[in-house]
Amino acid sequence: MSVELNHTIVHSRDKRESAEFLAHILGLEVAPEMGPFVPVVTGNGVALDFATSDQPGNIVPQHYAFLVPEESFDGIFARIKDAGLPYWADPYRTRPDEINHNDGGRGVYFPDPSGHYLEVLTRPYGSGS
Repeated sequence: MSVELNHTIVHSRDKRESAEFLAHILGLEVAPEMGPFVPVVTGNGVALDFATSDQPGNIVPQHYAFLVPEESFDGIFARIKDAGLPYWADPYRTRPDEINHNDGGRGVYFPDPSGHYLEVLTRPYGSGS
């Protein structure tokens, strides 16, 4: 068996709010709550297990990048804009209100309700054009 990422815990201010936010933006489902976690499972089987932090004011922002099909990008990007979220073409937030076209695809960065830095991209970095 090869090594695969199975799940990761995502600390949040409100686990339900953050899980529902991500599921809505990406067009995924929120899985049934499991103990202290609200999971969102991606198409390759990786679960993001959202947990409400016992110190919600001290969430350390993390970066989560999601490779999405080209045909899904427009819908995801529309939901980002419809939610009134700020977005950027770059991880340094120097190109606001733009998307990027890295490696011949499209990508965008945006925040989640707990301050995590999310990214959707249609081509893996280094894949060329």
